[in-house]
Amino acid sequence: MAIRSRLPALFIVVFSVISLGESRSDTNKVFSPCSDARVQKSDGFTFGIAFAARTAFSLNNSVELSPCDRRLSLSGNSQVAVFRPKVDEISLLTINNSNFLPDTVGGYMVAFAGRKYAARSVPAFVANNTFIVTSFTLVQEFKKGRLQNLYWKRDGCAQCSQKSNFVCLNNQDCAIRTSNCKTRGGSVDCSIGIQLAFSGTDKHESVFNSWYEVKNLRQYSLFGLYSNLRDSLTSQYNSFF
Repeated sequence: MAIRSRLPALFIVVFSVISLGESRSDTNKVFSPCSDARVQKSDGFTFGIAFAARTAFSLNNSVELSPCDRRLSLSGNSQVAVFRPKVDEISLLTINNSNFLPDTVGGYMVAFAGRKYAARSVPAFVANNTFIVTSFTLVQEFKKGRLQNLYWKRDGCAQCSQKSNFVCLNNQDCAIRTSNCKTRGGSVDCSIGIQLAFSGTDKHESVFNSWYEVKNLRQYSLFGLYSNLRDSLTSQYNSFF
């Protein structure tokens, strides 16, 4: 099932920055985030991230469901971004849309994929009227090529403890005051960046290495490197329009 049309899609740019495996042809012919797939290394893998209010991701405020589940009432201002990164490559995912204001669509996001074998993350706070979190790490866990779970990995506030324009939220997220964002008249680029990595095994039981590599590279401020590259590529892309 494709994403329902009542959820307006955003324009997405996917930057696969660091390749950790041998390049192979993409054998995965599943392109909907609401369909099941079994993958091998270097396949493309389609998943989605839904943005909405936290309560929108649960049924009767009790059972949390995948955004692909028709029992959820994701509608109105809810929005969905769809990505297709290569399996077991470290990627930076970013939303290249200056009109996207996550606080206006509910302020939370859930990563998801699959139907019969549906997997989803817990809702992650993105923004409200006061603060916005712009840097995230998402790990997709597979078993024999089938997605099992999606985890938001948090580093705490060590990266922003000495930066005056950041605020530490709940001792786990570095946030920026929304009033400082360019979209609100400020000078800071508050585009959302999601560092993606993989763990587990593919359908041939080959072990994924990218999450291990991310853990080792975190001490070198990898996201800062990604952010600079993202800004450079985004500005080049915008120059075409």
